[in-house]
Amino acid sequence: MDNPFWLAVIFIWLFGSVMGSALNVVRHADHVAEVLGEPYGTLVLTLSVTAIEAMSITAVMLHGDNNPTLVRDTLFAIVMIILGGMVGVSLLAGGWRHSEQHYNLQSANTYLSVIIPLALLTLSLPNFTITTPGPTLSIAQQAFLVVISIGLYCAFLAIQTGRHRRYFMTEEEAAEEPTQAAKGTRGLSWHAGLLIAYILPVVLLAEQLAHPIDYLIETLKVPAPTGGVIIAMLVATPEAISATRSAWMNKVQRSINIFLGSVLSTIGLTVPVMLVISYLTAHEVFLGLSSANDLLLAVTLVVSVVTFASGRTNILQGAVHVVLFAAFVMLIFQD
Repeated sequence: MDNPFWLAVIFIWLFGSVMGSALNVVRHADHVAEVLGEPYGTLVLTLSVTAIEAMSITAVMLHGDNNPTLVRDTLFAIVMIILGGMVGVSLLAGGWRHSEQHYNLQSANTYLSVIIPLALLTLSLPNFTITTPGPTLSIAQQAFLVVISIGLYCAFLAIQTGRHRRYFMTEEEAAEEPTQAAKGTRGLSWHAGLLIAYILPVVLLAEQLAHPIDYLIETLKVPAPTGGVIIAMLVATPEAISATRSAWMNKVQRSINIFLGSVLSTIGLTVPVMLVISYLTAHEVFLGLSSANDLLLAVTLVVSVVTFASGRTNILQGAVHVVLFAAFVMLIFQD
């Protein structure tokens, strides 16, 4: 179908349907979180959204025209939407209403200590290797990246759910932990089942997005990263709503768990899945960013370290992250 009007109608319907399913995934994940408490509740949310993300990228990559930059563009868009837009809006909302908010400093440090090396190894290192031409990695280098990404993520999970799980709670939440455990599992299976059920429409409909996305890029000549941004918006918007709502309710620790946990799971889980799928299906994947985006990624990671270095957040920090997100949007059209 080459009619732009009907393609636009189909795209809007598909995007709205997938977004609606994703929002329902978050809604039921929040119910599961209330039963499980932190950090398990946030972990359920981030893993659910990561599953949607991996399935959506895979569907578009396999059923659309071969686009070697789709994975890279989507991953970078997710990182910038979360560390730029989502962090910025959350801190602005929380700072506007509560002036200053407090969180457990150990949680942000633990997240960032894993996010920074994985982000740079995934999106920057391919620009400097010479084993293969272009911003790509050799098979051996990809295998190395898959192993260390999964290994570091598993090590992080052991910390988050084991002996250091209180790093990811405020002092008040840690004190209420026995009370939280006494809530039992009432309604847990119901919401968990619906959570899984709402993921299925995302998988079925996401592959249909390939056609209007390809039309936008190839026929209307919109910037190539637009496809990745569209997918990133699908998977990041529900978490953005949850994180902003938490910050507005003065639960900035949960916001931090959501957005930093989402970035970590994106790099630690989605990247290995995409590399394995690209190898099995012979779809070439370009991971290295352009020079401008490479610099923007480095600046965003440094600013994130500064933002989460004191245990307190305010409105100015939110404004800085929003500016970084605005720079990302500008570079889509003026790289």
